[in-house]
Parts: sequence; C-alpha cells; structure tokens
Amino acid sequence: MSQQRRLRLWSLIVESAHGRSVTIDDVGAAVLSTGGIDAAAIAVTLPAVPRETMYTSGSLADALEDLTMTIGEGPSAEAIADGPSMIADLDDPQCLARWPVFAPAVIGHGVRAVFALPLRVGAIRLGVMDLYRRERGALEGELLADVLVLTDLACALLLGTVRDDRKGRDGLPERIVLQHPEVHQATGMVTVQLGVSAAVALARLRAYAYATDRTLRDVAGDVVARVLRFDPDEGTDAG
Repeated sequence: MSQQRRLRLWSLIVESAHGRSVTIDDVGAAVLSTGGIDAAAIAVTLPAVPRETMYTSGSLADALEDLTMTIGEGPSAEAIADGPSMIADLDDPQCLARWPVFAPAVIGHGVRAVFALPLRVGAIRLGVMDLYRRERGALEGELLADVLVLTDLACALLLGTVRDDRKGRDGLPERIVLQHPEVHQATGMVTVQLGVSAAVALARLRAYAYATDRTLRDVAGDVVARVLRFDPDEGTDAG
C-alpha cells in the first residue's frame, strides 16, 4: 500500500477526532467516509474473554453485531480463525447452506453483502472488522485498498491501547473489559451452575438466546440478575 494512501486515510481519522486523541471510533468513521459501506463494526476477540464490540456505526451495525454474538456463526466468526471472509451475495445458495441461521437473519435486516476482515499482526489475533452493504457486489478496487489500510490502522490503535492502558487482568484496556460485563459475569455463573468450561457455558447461553429469540446480552442480564438459572439436572429455570 502506498504511503500516500495511508497519509490520506490517516488524515480522515484525525479529522474525525476533532482535536482529541484518536480512537477506534474514528477508524470506523473513516471506513464509512470512503463510501460503498452502509454499516461497520469493530470487535475484539482475544482468547481470555468473549467477543467484545468496540465500535458500531449505528443501529443496523448494533443489531448485526448482537446477532453475530448471539448465534456465533457467519463471516465474522470464520474470519477470526480462517482469514478474510468476503461475501458479495448472501442470497447465494451456498451462503444460505453455510450459515442457515445467520444468512437469512442478516438478509432480513436488508443487508446483502458482508465483508469480515481479521485484525491481525503476525501471529497476534486481535479481532475483526465487519463491513455491511445493502447492495450485492464484491469489495474491490480503491475501496478494498482503503479498507485494508484502515484495518491495519485499527490494529495499530488497538495494540497501542493494550500497551499503554493495562487496566484489565489480561492486559486489556478498561473500555474492552467494561463493554459487556454482563456476558462475562453470566458466563462465569453458568460455568459454576453447570460445572462446565467457559466455552461450553457461553455456548449454552447462545443456544438459549437463539431458542428464545433474544440477544445474548439480554439473556446474560437475566442470569446476572438471578432471574434465569441453568440447572444441569432439570434444564433451564426462570425465576
């Protein structure tokens, strides 16, 4: 990527900051300003904690990130492990077969294309940048080049934050730790209730959320409030 392109995109990020310190939100704003993207989100997916959304561009991105967190499938989930997942047409039968829950749900929100770009530096996997578009079509040309540069800049900002603000036990910045505390707490509580690993507990929370047509955060809130309990012998109890 040319230095000129990087400087141009960095200037968009600085402009979004309006004189304050640059944050990951400004990278998201720069992504939208490049054109061709209707919604964007940036999430951190470090091994020690569940997925944490750092930035969403608005209500559409909020809904789609909640969906991804709840279901645990889709381009974003795959990109973290396997590399970029660039889906130009969610209506494609292969996509519907590959993600039988995620694809129809996203289409229901009026989105036809999803592009998930992992945030990685060497072997370090930080998270993912999710881009959503209402129109079908591949991400290519100048737009693709810009998005790749902005992905690199998002990585740089996240690494800088982790290095300079070690507020959490796992070296995470405070903002990440506090983003969805109810999901962390509920996962721990279900781990104790069922006597299972954190990964299994999170899977049970996701399954319950999907079965009851609720978001993971809402279900987690009920667990934390002790309105909902997962019983290993009698199933899941309310109240």
